[in-house]
Amino acid sequence: MGIFKEFREFAIRGNVVDMAVGIIIGAAFGKIVSSMVNDVLMPPIGRVLGGVDFKDYFVVLGPTPEPLQSLARAKELGVPTLNYGVFINEVINFTIVAFAVFLLIKAINTARRIAERDKAAAPPPAPKEEVVLLTQIRDALRTR
Repeated sequence: MGIFKEFREFAIRGNVVDMAVGIIIGAAFGKIVSSMVNDVLMPPIGRVLGGVDFKDYFVVLGPTPEPLQSLARAKELGVPTLNYGVFINEVINFTIVAFAVFLLIKAINTARRIAERDKAAAPPPAPKEEVVLLTQIRDALRTR
């Protein structure tokens, strides 16, 4: 029974829950970035490079029963290929995600510095009325 209690305490800690939320949001963000790269960035780049779909850049590594025009067809036929276009897409995905994470961390660090600066610059709060009254009573008793 003790191990389940320990696991429950571990699982409900704020860090674990925050990490789980981060992973879920990160997975969704990864899909958005993949769509942006595959559906928004790569088509114009492919057009500039001659109208070829960038993900269809590959090298055939084995015999083929017919000339291959697309990676999808090569996979259909079970032909081994070196898919450098897909790799380039993934490198671009990674670069975009890494840059977005960099900007997020930079914003968090800036906000943290501003909060610390404001906290350091703020005057200490005035003592409560009860504390002031008790201090006056203490000082009056000392003078007797």
